[in-house]
Amino acid sequence: MNLSYWEIKTWLTDVDFTIIGSGIVGLSCALELRRIYPNANILVLEKGLLPQGASTKNAGFACFGSLSEIIDDLEHHSEEEVLQLISKRINGLALLRETLGDHQIDYKPYGGYELFLNEDETLYHKCVESKDPINKFLKPLFGEDVFSFNENSFGFNYIEDTLVFNQFEGQIDTGKMMASLLKKTSDSGIKVLNNCHVNAIEDGLNSAIIITDAFEIKSSKVFVATNGFASELIKEKVKPARAQVLITKPIENLKIKGTFHLDRGYYYFRNIDDRILLGGGRNLDFKGEETTEFGETELIQDKLEELLKTTIIPSHKFEIEHSWSGIMGVGNQKKSIVKPMGNNIFCGVRLGGMGVAIGSIVGKDLANLIE
Repeated sequence: MNLSYWEIKTWLTDVDFTIIGSGIVGLSCALELRRIYPNANILVLEKGLLPQGASTKNAGFACFGSLSEIIDDLEHHSEEEVLQLISKRINGLALLRETLGDHQIDYKPYGGYELFLNEDETLYHKCVESKDPINKFLKPLFGEDVFSFNENSFGFNYIEDTLVFNQFEGQIDTGKMMASLLKKTSDSGIKVLNNCHVNAIEDGLNSAIIITDAFEIKSSKVFVATNGFASELIKEKVKPARAQVLITKPIENLKIKGTFHLDRGYYYFRNIDDRILLGGGRNLDFKGEETTEFGETELIQDKLEELLKTTIIPSHKFEIEHSWSGIMGVGNQKKSIVKPMGNNIFCGVRLGGMGVAIGSIVGKDLANLIE
């Protein structure tokens, strides 16, 4: 790129800290670095026009795990590990709300629900039997019962008569959240360069070289916060996982309010602006959705529309207005990876589909690796 003296001097010279990725993790890392090092020159590089992975593309669930998910986690992890996972999600959501403010992210404490299709009768009864033990297990974190059962008052079809209700779950406006985070970053004197694709990072003794499509720069420390795209830059066990989403046009007399989990969390939906936002279906084609390519597939989009027609809003006529996808970072373990990668390179990746919940705290922990 033909850069001027002014561009090089102002944006690309004497860089103390460079963060790759301007999602929740990357910007939270940048803000924490600013707090610790008020005079540092901090630069954020983002390959997309907007935060590219999942931070501006998620469903806006302020959640920490449905009842069936926690039951499943306890079958594959120790009680201590599960409690640590949930505690981190709770603390991460609290940090996000504290950092930006509930008004700025349009936080709504409507609660969350889990539905069970009629063919999932076994899972439903397992949740009924596990409710009290799980509430007891979570009591140290919440001080009261988390899960209860409510009647199906939303008009859902082909599901069990009662839904699991989580009184501590909420929803946010993802766009407002990221706009607020970007504004806070800018107001803190942190520079963000968009449409800047990083091809490689070369570690040195006292600094690292960042090679992009447009330029090469030296930075004292580099923080990789690219989550689902992490394997493009670092060798860590992070697999991309595409999540497809659609949203309807406004629906008259829509009574659905809250966040909803269906089929072990593989489907999720909520109300927003008199619409239904619905996502999921990765379980229909795990291998095909293990991709960093954005896009939608007929298989999954058809299934999402079918769920709307038959189960979620069977008594409403609706039109799909828009669909999109986001790229998450997952792995064999649910614990995120926050660690040094060399002398001057650090990473905070593999958020496991819980970016809204843990992104802020992963970013903060990432910045504190150099203390």
